[in-house]
Amino acid sequence: MNNFTSHTQLELAQAIWRTLAYVDLFDYPLTAVEIHRYLESVPASLDEVMHTLRHSPLLAGQLVCRDGFYSLPGREAVFAIRQQRQQQAVGLWTAARRYGAIIARLPFVRLVAVTGSLAMSNVAAEADIDYFIVTENGRLWLARALVIGVVRLAARRGVVLCPNYFVAESALALPEHTLYTAREVAQMVPLGGYPIYQQLRAQNSWVACFLPNADGPPQAAPTAVCPVSWGQKLAELPLRTPVGAWLEQWEQARKIARLTQTQKRSGESCFTAVICKGHSQAHQQRTLSAYQTHLTMLSNHERNP
Repeated sequence: MNNFTSHTQLELAQAIWRTLAYVDLFDYPLTAVEIHRYLESVPASLDEVMHTLRHSPLLAGQLVCRDGFYSLPGREAVFAIRQQRQQQAVGLWTAARRYGAIIARLPFVRLVAVTGSLAMSNVAAEADIDYFIVTENGRLWLARALVIGVVRLAARRGVVLCPNYFVAESALALPEHTLYTAREVAQMVPLGGYPIYQQLRAQNSWVACFLPNADGPPQAAPTAVCPVSWGQKLAELPLRTPVGAWLEQWEQARKIARLTQTQKRSGESCFTAVICKGHSQAHQQRTLSAYQTHLTMLSNHERNP
């Protein structure tokens, strides 16, 4: 345990601190296992992380531990917040799996995964359910139209579904190489289409530059393997015709024009033949900006307590 160099210990301690600083933005303390999984930039074993948490003089006074959870000092309120939000997430997970299973069986849908706050069971009251969806090439917009039908059905029952990121199988390599996107990929919980999830992770190997220990889905993820069913294949047949191709082009042109107009102010939205990313609130930009500000404030406080 003590055979790694002092330079590595320094890097590891700093990475642990940055990892906790990031999740502090979301009022979310971490266990040692979670710190290891989401450790920023530094590859390390779980034993090394646990040893550093317990014995590093560099972290003395920089962390608070309670009941196996770690947070920054002065932020002890987040322990109760996490417990409360986990309880709130239980019912939402039930709905997410139910509707995720329905979406996974729609024509041309190849992967359904939960993202956002629910993926970490860190949901506030009245939270929605974020989905990342992969579709067959050439039918993204038809698949999206069918998914929106499920969204409207769920809304009638008081469940808010937010399928805000669609990509075709040819566009699995995500263009945004940031810590925020790396966290979204690493936190993603696949509900159906696990082989496509594995392809997604393989084509986004850059995630390891930010989160080198976050292989595969979260340990608690229910990684259901849902191959394309005969019913799904049957429903796809009439939409594989020239009429289906025409409908795809019509829906694509219609929705891209409308969505581009309504979300033109967001630099994070993207609408093409192979991507429908409706991130109108610029959440990534705001989160990364807040993270840098948070790091600066925390560093200044440590230098000038």
